[in-house]
Amino acid sequence: MTERATSEVPTGGPEETTSESAKLPTTEPSGEAAASESAWEEQTPVPQEPAPQAPAATKPAPASEDLPSAPLLLAVEDVSDSAVTVSWEPPERLGRLGLQGYVLELCREGASEWVPVNARPMMVTQQTLRNLALGDKFFLRVAAVSSAGAGPPAVLDQPVHIQKSIEAPKIRVPRHLRQTYIRQVGEAVNLQIPFQGNPKPQASWTHNGHALDSQRVSIRTGDQDSILFIRSAQRSDSGCYELTVRLEGLEAKAAIDILVIEKPGPPRSIRLLDVWGCNAALEWTPPQDTGNTDLLGYTVQKADKKTGQWFTVLERYHPTTCTVSDLIVGNSYSFRVFSENLCGLSASAAVTKELAHVQKADIAAKPKGFVERDFSEAPSFTQPLADHTSTPGYSTQLFCSVRASPKPKIIWMKNKMDIQGDPKYRALSEQGVCTLEIRKPSPFDSGVYTCKAVNVLGEASVDCRLEVKGERLRRAAP
Repeated sequence: MTERATSEVPTGGPEETTSESAKLPTTEPSGEAAASESAWEEQTPVPQEPAPQAPAATKPAPASEDLPSAPLLLAVEDVSDSAVTVSWEPPERLGRLGLQGYVLELCREGASEWVPVNARPMMVTQQTLRNLALGDKFFLRVAAVSSAGAGPPAVLDQPVHIQKSIEAPKIRVPRHLRQTYIRQVGEAVNLQIPFQGNPKPQASWTHNGHALDSQRVSIRTGDQDSILFIRSAQRSDSGCYELTVRLEGLEAKAAIDILVIEKPGPPRSIRLLDVWGCNAALEWTPPQDTGNTDLLGYTVQKADKKTGQWFTVLERYHPTTCTVSDLIVGNSYSFRVFSENLCGLSASAAVTKELAHVQKADIAAKPKGFVERDFSEAPSFTQPLADHTSTPGYSTQLFCSVRASPKPKIIWMKNKMDIQGDPKYRALSEQGVCTLEIRKPSPFDSGVYTCKAVNVLGEASVDCRLEVKGERLRRAAP
């Protein structure tokens, strides 16, 4: 069983502590309890002269089966600037009468008197002494108590020294400052760097290993952080800023890289190398000032002399030579190039002095010989005549289609007899489609009809049968 108690160190005089140490808790007033009280007093005699070394435990009373043995493993668990925590293990022998608790006692260095920390025995195996003063140095001992009295105490080998606790300094650099911190010229730099340490450590800054310029850089250090402030950053403020936190021989350092940049200058020169077809070749020289950082590339633009409007051809182009294509024949062009970095494009550009004239190529017409194709063709019917049945008194038509070149002559016949000029028939021919209309046919108009196509290359004909059915008389039933 492990319990914990908290006690305050008694601050009374020697007489008060002596009287308090003489008081022992008892469960009942009996001779046996008185005997244990006298045994306890024998174990803690008051010496006449202070001992220069650690007070030795008094000679224990003769072994008794009623008294518990000494607690085990007495040790200091924690020490701060105002408290100490000690712990122990129960004794091997609790005594026949059982254990009532433990009494923790204190003896300051140079003194000979043991002062009880708790007036009555407590059933705990860990206890914290608070409200201690800095510089205190004392011994501790603990004894197990039963109704028969107190057993032999267990004493710490070394004295406990209350001194100011020191927390090693530590710097916590924010995540965004663990890589290069980039600002533009004219912007403010405001860095807040937290740190830890107890008591308050001393903080100092350096720039590239040298002291800071107090006219340009302001430093404000609090209990838990240090702030570096530059109202208007310049390129000369770039570099490595190192924060050092010191505390009684211990120190922690953190380095922060700051880069102050601005827009780059334009390319130093640009030259038109060649113009051919619809293409122009350019070359330029990198800028002398890159703005204190690497270039992201170049932006190439072109402008037609007629309109004067600039159009971007290439963006973030890294080489210093390029070919501009798709120029319009007959136009003249100017070209310019900007430099670009993280701040943007350069304020001005390098412009070509001469114009690129895209000349029209001399084109000579070379007509090819034309071979005329002969489309002459003898007549041939693509759609023949179809047999047809008609009703007397209703006009009917016969259709066919013919292909021929030159245009053929169309001849219609009935039963091998030419019927052209007969007003009963009307013949039409348009776009190769031949039509024969028979007006109000009668059974007499039945027969074989022929369409013949004739030109200089030959002739062709198609036939069909037309049947005109006569009316049938119906006899009435008698």
